[in-house]
Amino acid sequence: MGNEDIQKKIDEIEAEMARTQKNKATNYHLGTLKAKLAKLRSELINGPGGKSAGSKDSGRGFDVSKSGDTRIGLVGFPSVGKSTLLTTLTGTRSEAAAYEFTTLTCIPGTMKYKGARIQVLDLPGIIEGAAEGKGRGRQVISTARTCNMILIVLDSAKPLTHKKIIEAELFGFGIRINQKPPNVKIIKKENGGIGYQESVSQTKGMNADVCRVVLKEYKISCAEVILREDITVDQFIDVIEGNRAYIPVLYVFNKIDALTIEELDILDQMPNYVPISSQHGWNIEELMESVWERCNMLRIYTKPKGVRPDYDAPVILHSEKNPTIEEFCNRLHRNLINEFSHALVWGKSAKHQPQRCGKDHVLEDEDIVQLCKKSGAVNK
Repeated sequence: MGNEDIQKKIDEIEAEMARTQKNKATNYHLGTLKAKLAKLRSELINGPGGKSAGSKDSGRGFDVSKSGDTRIGLVGFPSVGKSTLLTTLTGTRSEAAAYEFTTLTCIPGTMKYKGARIQVLDLPGIIEGAAEGKGRGRQVISTARTCNMILIVLDSAKPLTHKKIIEAELFGFGIRINQKPPNVKIIKKENGGIGYQESVSQTKGMNADVCRVVLKEYKISCAEVILREDITVDQFIDVIEGNRAYIPVLYVFNKIDALTIEELDILDQMPNYVPISSQHGWNIEELMESVWERCNMLRIYTKPKGVRPDYDAPVILHSEKNPTIEEFCNRLHRNLINEFSHALVWGKSAKHQPQRCGKDHVLEDEDIVQLCKKSGAVNK
């Protein structure tokens, strides 16, 4: 089946969904349609029998090696100021001009902030239909999936239109913006049919019948399904697909120098946004601080025995993973944990200063750590 035929089926299903009233009686039918739609979209992006969106072989991204402590990507329409923003943040020159598609490949730069080295990728401008391969859309979005965070750069003169299009393109390629993976477990079995359990009451459309019809569409006939939070059918399909990328996103409204105070007040009602002017360098400090907070970065200072802590070169960890001393050791050297005896910790995570801790102790921002191996302090 060609792409035109697939798109025609997608349009038909979307039209039928639009006609169907949403209530308990239609949940079963809508669940079937949503599952069919997700499979067709995946086939449109990857081809019949191709890899799912986001797999290693689908929509190969730009070949840029990861470096630094965190990677963020600049995504937006052409000529919104991404190249100028890259230069402002990192000092890296990315060709900028007043015409579209100036940047034709991925330009990396490094931003230093609070001791962290943050890799910033200036990605080519995307257009509507990017997830289906228009322009360099697949390469751009595939590379965006490798980032710890995405900055969606918007022209403040027309932010809402561009915002909706970019969100739809990222969604179509399996990126879930500012979401966490649903707390759902699907355990496939050899036999026994479909087992369905809810530990939380479902109010967003999921129930045992919808679960079974969606699984049937994916040819799963025997499985145990456990829902530990209230989710939508779309979120359940995401869990089945198993290839979604859950990435924090910050909306950067550029060119605010062209707006009135009244227009800025309207933009200020939107969540997860920072207004800037990359050309004039306005509000860049707030942007850098927002990136730091949303990437959940922590600074951990090393303290060799008998000397002051090294405040100039912190080890950067990420708080959403509840970073332990073992992870701290692994960042310093992969074999260090094999010689580890205990650690002395000063800071917020310590009950007293210092506290003797094991490898499972969870660290907090600006903790000071002295590692000790079985024969004495690790001089690292």
